[in-house]
Amino acid sequence: MLVFVLILLVLAIIVVAIIKFEIHPFLALFSGAILYGLLAGMPTALIISSITEGFGGVLGRIGLLILFGVIIGTFLEKSGGAFVIAKKVLSWVGQKSVMLGMMITGYISSIPVFGDSAFIMLNPINKSLSFKGKLPYAATTVALTLGITATHSLVPPTPGPIAAAGILEADLGRIILFGTIISALGLIPCYYFCKYWVSNIHLEPVFAKVDKLGYAGKSPSLGKSFMPIIIPLVLIILSSIAAYPTKPFGDNQFTSLISFIGNPIIALLLGAFLAFSLPEKLDRKILSSSGWFGEALLIGAPVILITGAGGIFGKMLQNSGIADQISGLMSSGHWSLFLPFAMAFALKSAQGSSTVALVTTASIMVPLMPALGLDTEVMRVFTVLATGAGAIAVSHANDSFFWAMTQLSGMNIKQGYQSHSLGTFILSITSMAIIFLMASILT
Repeated sequence: MLVFVLILLVLAIIVVAIIKFEIHPFLALFSGAILYGLLAGMPTALIISSITEGFGGVLGRIGLLILFGVIIGTFLEKSGGAFVIAKKVLSWVGQKSVMLGMMITGYISSIPVFGDSAFIMLNPINKSLSFKGKLPYAATTVALTLGITATHSLVPPTPGPIAAAGILEADLGRIILFGTIISALGLIPCYYFCKYWVSNIHLEPVFAKVDKLGYAGKSPSLGKSFMPIIIPLVLIILSSIAAYPTKPFGDNQFTSLISFIGNPIIALLLGAFLAFSLPEKLDRKILSSSGWFGEALLIGAPVILITGAGGIFGKMLQNSGIADQISGLMSSGHWSLFLPFAMAFALKSAQGSSTVALVTTASIMVPLMPALGLDTEVMRVFTVLATGAGAIAVSHANDSFFWAMTQLSGMNIKQGYQSHSLGTFILSITSMAIIFLMASILT
C-alpha cells in the first residue's frame, strides 16, 4: 500500500510543479522520478542506473520517430501543404456539410501537425465557410477541434502516441490501424453533439483584416502534400502485417525489404525527405538552423526530453519492485485497460497536456503490464490506445489548445466549457468504450 501512496504523492508534486509553479514538465518529471527513488528506499547506484537506462532506452527507440514526425508536420504547415489537404477535403464533402467537413479536415490535419497549429491554420477556412453557409459558427468550430483532438491522442505519428508506443514497446503499425478506426468511430457521437447541442450556442465569426499563413511561395499539389503522410503510414502498416506469425507475404527478399523500409524510423525518415519536396524552392535557408528545419528541432526537442524523463520515471518504478507489490491486488485482462485510461484522464484534466499525460501514464504502466495481464502484443496496443483515450479529456482552462480555440473563435470561457470541454469528455468515454469492446472481441 505504501508504494501507491508514494506514487500518488510524487504525481501530486509533479502536477503542482507544472501547474502552480509553471516548472517545465521535463524538469518536473525528472526530479519527481529521483524523488520517488529516494522515498522508495532504492540504493543510490540503482537510482543512477534507472536514470541512464530509462532515458537512453526510451529515446533510443522513439527519439528519432518524434523528431521525424515533427519535421513532416512543420514542412506541411509552412509550405501550405496541410492547407491544400484541408481545402480539398472540404470540397469533397461540400459546403452543405461544412460541420462534417471541418471534423474530417481536423481529423486528417492533426495526424502530422500539432493540434494548436492545425486549428490556427484551419480556423480561417472554418470561419469563412460557416459565415457563407449561414451555419452555427460554434458548432463548426467544435467539430474542427474534436476532429483535431481525436487523432492528436490516438494516431501516430503525433508525438504523444508515438512516445507511449515506444515506452510500452507496442506495435506501431497496429496502433495506427486500430487508432484510426477507434478515433473515427469515437467522433460519430461528437458529430451529433455538435449538430444538436453546440449549434444552440450563439457565436458570430469576427474577421481580421489579414489572415495568411505567412508563406509567399506556391503551395504544393494535393498528391505531393499527401505523400509525406500516406507513404510512411502505409509502409509501417505493411511491415506490421509482414511480421504476423502467419507470414502473409512469405519469407523472401520482398518481406525483408518491407520490414526494413516499413521500420518506423526508416518510414518516417522517408516521409521527412518527401516533406523536403513541399516548398516551391528548397534552398539552404529552409534546412538551416534558423529555417523550417531548425524550427522543427525547436518544436521537437521539448517533447523528446519530456518523453526521456517519462522513461526515467518508468524505469525507476520498475526497478523499485512495484510489479511484485501490485500483483494479485488488481484484476487482470480487459478490465485492466481502465487503469491507464483513468490515470491519463486524471493527468490530462489536472495539468492540461495530452503528451505529458500519455508519457507519464505509459511510464507508470511499464512495470505493471505483466501483473495486469497486458503484456501480450495485442494488449500492449490496446494499452497505448486506452492511455490515448484518457489523454483526450478533459480539455479546459489549463490546456493551451482550449485557449487557442476560445480566443481565436471569440468564445467566452463558459461557452468553451459547454462545447469543447464537454465534447472532449464525450470523445474520451466513447473511444474507451470502443477500445474495451475491440479488446474483448480480439483477445
